Amino acid sequence: MPTLVRPPAGKALTVRSAADAFLDSLGNSNTVRTYGIGVGKTAERLGDARPLATVADDEIGGALEELWGEAAVNTWNARRASVLSWLGWCGEYGYDGPKVPAWAKRMTPPDSETPARSKMAIDRLIARRDVHLREKTLWRMLYETIARSEEILGVNIEELDLAGRRAPVKAKGARPRTRRRGTVREDFVLETVYWDAGTARLLPRLLKGRARGPVFVTHRRPGPGKVLAPRDVCPDTGLVRLSYGQARMLLDEHTALGGKSGTGWDLHEWRHSGLTHLGEAGASLLMLMAKSRHKKPENVRKYFHPSAEAIAEVTSLLAPGDSRR
Repeated sequence: MPTLVRPPAGKALTVRSAADAFLDSLGNSNTVRTYGIGVGKTAERLGDARPLATVADDEIGGALEELWGEAAVNTWNARRASVLSWLGWCGEYGYDGPKVPAWAKRMTPPDSETPARSKMAIDRLIARRDVHLREKTLWRMLYETIARSEEILGVNIEELDLAGRRAPVKAKGARPRTRRRGTVREDFVLETVYWDAGTARLLPRLLKGRARGPVFVTHRRPGPGKVLAPRDVCPDTGLVRLSYGQARMLLDEHTALGGKSGTGWDLHEWRHSGLTHLGEAGASLLMLMAKSRHKKPENVRKYFHPSAEAIAEVTSLLAPGDSRR
């Protein structure tokens, strides 16, 4: 007979107590072990002692992205599904809490990946009049640097080399220079990303004379009581760093099919598209690895999705000498 699980009394459930109650309700030990990874790490990232009702939807999406945004597709889908089940269970029992936002959508399995966005589609999107200058600059910078979204969003103005069109970033899995606790960004081995004319034209317009603080900031000041690191706040305007969740939601809003949330482009697609276009232009595998800062060739290949036109063009090289276009 299955064990009868009694959820904690009252509506004011903490994140940890909600996670534990959900996992205790699962009868299968394998399910508990699998779901425990996604639910447990998400709860830890959100803050165990926080009331569940104070967690916003975008915080759930942001936690998922920070933890598994660069993981394999199947891993992302599995962790997302566990958190989705957890929050759905809480809702069924009447506990106030967040939901998994629409932009943190299930990813398409690798065997049916969609091709990279074309240069024309990218240029048209960035040129749209209804797109704010902040988004135009971010998207162009992501495309030209082929950097991860978290890396570019984490850059501050004082770190930009505008003349050299480059900036240091804290990469995924960056090696710490020291082993002490409380390691700050400067204590990690930083890597350099490079951009070109498109970003160079937009950045000065976006900064508008600002000389310090995050490059990409929100349009509103944070609410009272929100604890932020000094590095994440513009000392001149009081505006805070744009989060991954906010950036992804904005991209989805501008590219959603029929205005339906969760159907638009993904921030990862800028990196995929940039690598694909460089590969189509003839960049060698070693150069693609240097640009993307991947250490293994197989990790570069999974981002490279040549278009049908590029494949047709290279196929034409096999035609007889008198038949080439």
